[in-house]
Amino acid sequence: MNTSLALSPCSNIKQLGQIRGSKKRRELSVRAEKRIEENEENIRRRNVLISGVFTASSLVFHPTEGLSVTPGLLAGRVPGLSEPDEKGWRTYQRPDEKSGGHGVGWSPIIPYLFKVPAGWQEVPVSIADLGGTEIDLRFANTQQGRLFVIVAPVRRFADIDGDATIQQIGTPGKVIEAFGPEVIGENVEGKVLMTETEEFDGRMYYRFELEPPHVFITATAAGNRLYLFSVTGSGLQWKRHYGDLKEIAKSFRVV
Repeated sequence: MNTSLALSPCSNIKQLGQIRGSKKRRELSVRAEKRIEENEENIRRRNVLISGVFTASSLVFHPTEGLSVTPGLLAGRVPGLSEPDEKGWRTYQRPDEKSGGHGVGWSPIIPYLFKVPAGWQEVPVSIADLGGTEIDLRFANTQQGRLFVIVAPVRRFADIDGDATIQQIGTPGKVIEAFGPEVIGENVEGKVLMTETEEFDGRMYYRFELEPPHVFITATAAGNRLYLFSVTGSGLQWKRHYGDLKEIAKSFRVV
């Protein structure tokens, strides 16, 4: 004799609600990642146009010699990667000669450093970028993810003179609520999975993990500037390279 187990209406409704909730979370994550990818593609297109202008302007015509190309770096782009260590990772330290981001009345930017695995490279930063002139650097690896550094005047956020600290700007909760939207382009409420603090050489660092979208954010302050270090990737990149992306995020230091 065949028997079947009948579920109560309440049980059916509960299961349906769980399925719908899970589906909605997946849809939100996909939409958030799609927005980031669309923004990156728009930035890439703008950078191609801008780099084309730089290339055209570097051509110098000499009537007796024909066309010659005067070599040079794009403004603000100076190599800063070390040789690989025993793991194959390289350390990037912002060169003292790197231009950009100073502004009238501001002291030179205090250098920062971080580590990346093999295959990560600096990519151009456009003045038309989403973060404007406050994005100091971008790095990317097409297989693993992307990162960028925002360096912004502290006085934009708090009335602090002299050498500021991240603690003076706010608690970890206040900092991520105020500056998280500048990184991901939307409110961070309900997206913060992890918050931790770390002091290194007398400087405090706030670290956060958000989802969706998948992103690590490190915040600190030095001199008269706030530093925001963001490491992100698509859902597949996050799944495959989570450990490396987290290690990149934790390596950020202001020196």
